Amino acid sequence: MEWRRYAEQMAQLARDLVAQDSLQATLDAVSAAAVELVEGCDAAGILTVSKGRAVTLAKCGDIVEESDRLQGELGEGPCFDAARRVDGERLFRIADMTRPQPSWPRYSRAARDLGIGSMTGVLLYTDEEDFGALNLYSRRPGAFGKDIESAGWLLASHAAVALSTARTVDQLEHALETRHAIGEAMGILRERHQLSEDEAFGVLRRISQDHNLKLRDVARRVRAQPSGQV
Repeated sequence: MEWRRYAEQMAQLARDLVAQDSLQATLDAVSAAAVELVEGCDAAGILTVSKGRAVTLAKCGDIVEESDRLQGELGEGPCFDAARRVDGERLFRIADMTRPQPSWPRYSRAARDLGIGSMTGVLLYTDEEDFGALNLYSRRPGAFGKDIESAGWLLASHAAVALSTARTVDQLEHALETRHAIGEAMGILRERHQLSEDEAFGVLRRISQDHNLKLRDVARRVRAQPSGQV
């Protein structure tokens, strides 16, 4: 691998990731970059595990989602384990999927049927949070050597920082949208029912508690009703 060229590509990738306008766009860019930048990589995806369920967050290549689905259904597989941080491992590499894999016997048989020859994966993380696993696939055995693992680490490190930033921005934007919706709903109630600001908020909060609804959902209902009712 030409490390100088790869370092330049990593620098450009870091700039591109920060420039993405949403969390999903960042995830998609990470997967696409893995296929473009890592030699021998035919497909890549980001897998997370939520409440024991495998979820494909992003994919570049047809085999990614099917591989994730199989691992989730079978409850075994290298990506699935990496995302769950089984045994604390943060990286895996399967040099030849055509050979028996005792750790994941059912998944490895299914993976061979999908045409997967070799795999490698890195857990995406920052110092504070884990986001799941970045998984790279090749249709030929022996595609991912030690150099490729190092490249994967570099890519994952850039990706994790960008994901952390993107998720923070996404959460802030969501909070602002919620605040705006509640403010509009309070304005509607005040105007139509001659309520004070505190009284209008009290109405929203009471409905939220009585009907076990989130405050933002109550606010959206008020905004959607011409009469200001919910």
